[in-house]
Amino acid sequence: MNVAKTLNIGDTIGIIAPSGPLKEGSVEQIKKGIEEYGYRVKIGESCYLQYKEYLAGDDKTRADDIEKMFKDNEVDAIMCLRGGYGASRLLDKIDYRAIFENPKIFIGFSDITALHIVFNQICNLSTYHGIMASTVDKWDSFTYTSLMDSLNFTNELFVKNPIKEKMYSIYPGTAEGVLVGGNLSLIVSTLGTNYEINTKNKILFIEETGEDIYKLDRMLTHLYHADKLKHCRGIIYGDFNDCKGSNEDEIIELLKETSERVKKPSLYNLQSGHCIPMVTLPLGAYCQMDTNDQIIKFIR
Repeated sequence: MNVAKTLNIGDTIGIIAPSGPLKEGSVEQIKKGIEEYGYRVKIGESCYLQYKEYLAGDDKTRADDIEKMFKDNEVDAIMCLRGGYGASRLLDKIDYRAIFENPKIFIGFSDITALHIVFNQICNLSTYHGIMASTVDKWDSFTYTSLMDSLNFTNELFVKNPIKEKMYSIYPGTAEGVLVGGNLSLIVSTLGTNYEINTKNKILFIEETGEDIYKLDRMLTHLYHADKLKHCRGIIYGDFNDCKGSNEDEIIELLKETSERVKKPSLYNLQSGHCIPMVTLPLGAYCQMDTNDQIIKFIR
């Protein structure tokens, strides 16, 4: 798996909007906020656009922005503006050779899961399930440190929750393999397509937000019937923020039931997803998990 070079103060971060348009604040405020961390910032055209009310520009513009940032020798890392919807519309429009030949740090989550999957599988590029540019005014010390630790580790990285958030074992055991996954809705949307997620011998990470519990059940059942849970070695459940019509106990029970069906070592409540503070995860990196001691470690 290709790992892009580390990110240092003074490097340039390119901001793109592969999914939805900016809803709050301004691009200029976001640019200034990231510059205050000590980085140069280059803004893609898509960040200023809105198309069909729910897309940040038409598909060609958004796909071109991705390719331009990867090809731009001045850009050291690429961070997505926000999620929403739209990244999956680009999967047949991206020049994957351009990305393969110009490996760079690529950061985002939620709808960006669609791009993580194809960049990992088609471009052999390790990417980062992490914070997005539009929330720069909400980044706290834990969140920023987790991002930098994930981007810059060389030998091993132990992933830990914020102090007051515990991880829980919901199916016992140990497992290891390359980490894949992201947002549950987006993972499921790849099934039956040319961009279907490959979970064989992998550790599968899943997070979600704002879904009714029966929809969570339906999507997890879909993964089960597609053998994606059967083929993985272990499961890490992230944050399930604002999932409706349920309380945390009901969500835990559903996730526990899911893992018991396939007898896969599973951890719950890693604070990665639609939450602040947020853990950044290196997708495509080799992961070792121990549910007995709630340990998640990455090695290179």
